[in-house]
Amino acid sequence: MPEPTRCRWAEGDLLMAAYHDTEWGVPIRDSRQLWEMLMLEGFQAGLSWSIILKRREGFHAGFAGWDPHKVAAFGPADGERLMADPGIIRARAKIEAAIGNAKAYLAFAERGEDFGAWAWDLAGGAPVKGDGKSVPAKTPTSEAISKALKANGFKFVGPVIVY
Repeated sequence: MPEPTRCRWAEGDLLMAAYHDTEWGVPIRDSRQLWEMLMLEGFQAGLSWSIILKRREGFHAGFAGWDPHKVAAFGPADGERLMADPGIIRARAKIEAAIGNAKAYLAFAERGEDFGAWAWDLAGGAPVKGDGKSVPAKTPTSEAISKALKANGFKFVGPVIVY
């Protein structure tokens, strides 16, 4: 089977290539999985995605399998545990944001709303298709979604992260 056509950023790194070929650009409709990816994107802010992929297993372990119920229950001791964990990005503001974002995520269910359906509704219900020539850092849609996430208590969800 021939190698798939890949974006330049995914060449030369097996982890990036696997991510490109199986996950990147694949629409996620599952609410919990969508939340997990949003949290990983928040940790990626200011770093390369390669760094996040190399620590993905550490994040999964440190954040209780990205179970939002468990993460929302994290207290100060968990924050300190995560700050000492070399398997993740040890940025206090990002760790605290992920814990708070778990609470914000759960608030959707408490209101009887599905987080994934809410996010997809804001995105127009369909994947955004680019022109194939360039990838913008943000779009009016990602700006609107970022604003709506922040209004619902989320942090580290700027328009670039959302896009």
